[in-house]
Amino acid sequence: MTEQPPSEHNSPDLAHRRPAHVDDATVKALGTLSEALETVERARGHLYSFHQLTGGADLALGEAVTQLRAAGHREQADAVEREIVGRNVIPGHWTFQIVEEYNPTYYRPFVETEKRLREELVEGREHLYEAEMKERRRTHGHPEHGARP
Repeated sequence: MTEQPPSEHNSPDLAHRRPAHVDDATVKALGTLSEALETVERARGHLYSFHQLTGGADLALGEAVTQLRAAGHREQADAVEREIVGRNVIPGHWTFQIVEEYNPTYYRPFVETEKRLREELVEGREHLYEAEMKERRRTHGHPEHGARP
């Protein structure tokens, strides 16, 4: 396969090219920061999963209480209802309260800081580290390895 001459479609779009004044160390540092934010995004998703799973379990406990009573086990049903149904998952908190505190305390400041640093250092451009990795790793000129969609 012969390599095609450079063209606009054979190179990353402007949003994925580093500004001229930006060095490798900055691109790498922002790539690591972006990777950390992606991990926080996943953690936040797990937090919402925790919230929904715990809520679903609490609703199922209510069904179990009803079923225990129907089976003639009132004392055991009362114990489950008293000890577990509606219980805080940590002192004073249901899961929605954990999510509500996580978002403004950790998640939003992280997102805002990452965005501010990109604006200050690379004109707001995202994924420069990955875009440059793509350029290094793709087979230039191959129809399935294009620089752009």
